[in-house]
Amino acid sequence: MSLPAIAPAGTTPPRPPPAAANAPTIPGVPPIAPLGADPRAPTIRVPAIPSVAPAVPPAAAVTPPPAPSAAKGPGLDIQQLADLEARCAKLDQLDYFELLALERTATPADIKRAFYRESRTYHPDRFFQMESKELKERVNELYKRVTEAYYVLRDDTKRKKYVADVTGPERAQKLRFTEASEAETKAAAKKEQEEQIGTHPKGRQFFQQAQKDADASNWSAAERNLKMALTYEPANARYKERLAEIQKQSQDESRDKGGSFKIR
Repeated sequence: MSLPAIAPAGTTPPRPPPAAANAPTIPGVPPIAPLGADPRAPTIRVPAIPSVAPAVPPAAAVTPPPAPSAAKGPGLDIQQLADLEARCAKLDQLDYFELLALERTATPADIKRAFYRESRTYHPDRFFQMESKELKERVNELYKRVTEAYYVLRDDTKRKKYVADVTGPERAQKLRFTEASEAETKAAAKKEQEEQIGTHPKGRQFFQQAQKDADASNWSAAERNLKMALTYEPANARYKERLAEIQKQSQDESRDKGGSFKIR
């Protein structure tokens, strides 16, 4: 029997070699404690952390970004942009009805619907990202013209004057409703009103009373008041026309009354 070697006094005994880090583990068999370790000390098992690969979405789930439009902003295709450019190019040749794609007999409701349609289509906010500065400016001008067209056509008096202008020999100079057009319209409206009720206060007073007498079938009083109105405005065509109408109505009524008492 051999005895273990005893280290000389004053020296440190050698440390046992560490356990192999890659020692195999057998299922169901407890791990072997490294040499020199206290066999009564508990063994701590460290569970292995599985490696997790990053999730990669399938190729079908990746949606490519939409291709930019030709103008990089309003989302119009090439054909729509071509139509827009063509419309802007002939802007100075269009009257307000053509601009809103309306007939000259359009009703106020038709005009309102057309304005809302065109203003939504050509609102400048839709084109603020356009690369073409020139085209963007023309779009702004088109929108202003659409608004101008609605301002004129929604007013009965202005529309009447505008239709007369664009159907006359000076159409090319009357396509835009300018300040001069506004002044002409106001003057025409004033003249029409004067022709209807007169310019002289006394003449208007007698004319309005004659209208009330005619409504009550009091033809003699109506005739008398119209003749008084004409003394203040002898050139008033409306007074003369109304006097002739009342005189004829009075004669027709007198003839009918006379015929009803005739002995047959």
